[in-house]
Amino acid sequence: MAKTIEILAEGKGELIGWHDPDDNRAWVRENKSRGLIDKRMSVQQAVKRFVRDGDYMAIGGFGHVRVPMSIVYEIIRQRRRDLVMAGKTAVHDIDLLIGAGCVSKVECAYSFGHELRGLSPAGRRAVESGQVKVAAEISNGGYQWRFLAGMMGIPFIPTRNLAGTDTFEKSSAKQIRDPWSGKPVTLVPAAYPDVALFHVPRCDQYGNAQIDGILVEDFELARAARRVIITTEEIIDNDEIRREPDRTAIPFYVVDAVCEVPYGAHPSLMPYQYYFDEKHIREWLTLAKTVEGAQQYFEKYVFGVADFEEYLEKVGGLRTMSQLKQVENLRAPLPDSES
Repeated sequence: MAKTIEILAEGKGELIGWHDPDDNRAWVRENKSRGLIDKRMSVQQAVKRFVRDGDYMAIGGFGHVRVPMSIVYEIIRQRRRDLVMAGKTAVHDIDLLIGAGCVSKVECAYSFGHELRGLSPAGRRAVESGQVKVAAEISNGGYQWRFLAGMMGIPFIPTRNLAGTDTFEKSSAKQIRDPWSGKPVTLVPAAYPDVALFHVPRCDQYGNAQIDGILVEDFELARAARRVIITTEEIIDNDEIRREPDRTAIPFYVVDAVCEVPYGAHPSLMPYQYYFDEKHIREWLTLAKTVEGAQQYFEKYVFGVADFEEYLEKVGGLRTMSQLKQVENLRAPLPDSES
């Protein structure tokens, strides 16, 4: 006779992005090809084809590090609406998306601050006014486990974390009695984003993407997401990828689009390539203190340019990019400095 699992506690957060694992497998089999297909396209084409109103979306990188900003700007330019965001380690990207009116709901771990630079003016204003709903909360580790379960094709991951915390209370997790030890254990539900966005240093035309430095949650997220868009500093030949296969963090068969976008993480940091553009981040944080200021930013840097290449010219072009490559920029002043 099957033994009934005893549920000890349930979080009150909304369950976002969960699918029956078998249903998700069926979706993948029907919609994803494992062939070596040339997936190169423009950022505009990728957003038009793979980002839809109402999508549950997750973004790779961490905070202000290796963020696919060219895609973020294009989503704003194409005026996507009612996106549900996985606010796992989101900072600059989600603040802009919320400020532009693209997001209606967030499950957050850390979403409304710019780390040492201060709080997120647009994001906080939207939540406090009711424009954006915080549907659930979870820890950064909890998000990685949600994506890990999605990657593995299982409904949840058991963990000894979260129990007894306010985060658990506001999450969609459940606490059960472990049928072996009799002790409490937390079950974190799987997550399958409709679309995930990544920026990487190099990728081939098929979508085999290499990442330098820390992976954060990108390994699991890329395999859990239903659609994956890669922007890359450069597209390299598949023979080069094959010379160092151990460096390929995201495999071709989970990728739907490959877009070559040099400096595509600006103004965030690209490990070993270029530093944060503190001046530009400070400009956003200053303007975004008001709705009118945020709109001024978007008119200048998003709607006032045709694409990311024109945006880069607007922020100073190759001269600015070369400065961000210099070591002395590691000592850039904090945003509130007058120096």
